[in-house]
Amino acid sequence: MQEIHNVVIIGSGPAGLTAGIYTSRANLKPIIIAGNKPGGQLMGTSYVENWPGEKSILGPQLMMNMENHAKGLGCIIQSGQVTKVDFSQRPFTLWTDTNKELKAHSVIIATGATPKRLQIPGEDQYWGKGVTTCAACDGAFYKDKKALIIGGGDTAMEDASFMTKFTKQITVIHILDELTASYAMKERVLKNPDIKVIYNSTLTEINGDGSHVTGVAIKNQKTGQTEQIQTDVVFIAIGLSPNTKPFSGQLELDSHGYIVLKKGTQTSVPGVFAAGDVADYLYRQAITSAGTGCMAAFDAERYLCEAK
Repeated sequence: MQEIHNVVIIGSGPAGLTAGIYTSRANLKPIIIAGNKPGGQLMGTSYVENWPGEKSILGPQLMMNMENHAKGLGCIIQSGQVTKVDFSQRPFTLWTDTNKELKAHSVIIATGATPKRLQIPGEDQYWGKGVTTCAACDGAFYKDKKALIIGGGDTAMEDASFMTKFTKQITVIHILDELTASYAMKERVLKNPDIKVIYNSTLTEINGDGSHVTGVAIKNQKTGQTEQIQTDVVFIAIGLSPNTKPFSGQLELDSHGYIVLKKGTQTSVPGVFAAGDVADYLYRQAITSAGTGCMAAFDAERYLCEAK
């Protein structure tokens, strides 16, 4: 007979790995399905300076530490991405893109969220050729070049600050008349003379020479005027979309696609829990994701005890 796991965790970012650590300590022998981006969004960040106990640590190093911690406690991490689930009957069934089928008494969803794209002319053509969502990944390629950061939140501010390591020609373009980032992140950018901010504007087109980005067209939302700006790279930082496609029709989702939580980390299906950015559109921090991963582990353990 096919093995039925106590708990299967979908995702290997801060939420998933923390859930793995706690369920391992509870002797639940968890299985983590790593997903298409093992380690989550922190794999594409530079220095993390708000993780308790670490004054400054590289995002990939933090995730490696967490993964090693989980593995050291006996957590099994499998490659692959969950593409389909059946939560209508117990035990639950999950299918992956590696043709694996898993059965589980409980499931913790920690699939995170994916950066949004602009959906404008030129974006697809020049994706990876000067258009990217990861300054930490690609910033070093643009030493002393012109860089555009699109967005006004914490991610955009982090990208802008990170790029000061490589260039003094940085422009932030934001759709509103005020940045929406946290105070500390915003002040760091506004006080930096190497960073210019253009407000009330959006990109309407990305231009290039056929092989790489050369500039963009931006439109002022108040005046309607369009302006051409030269740039060598466009970093898009305009928000996230929750990775909930496999769970549509299986769980209750809100109007933006985030998993709706009932009590603690409980979803609309008893025995299925969610943690991290897949259910959190407000805080979206590594530490809050890890915290809800811990909560989901406790909730799953309690559920399994009560179900016996």
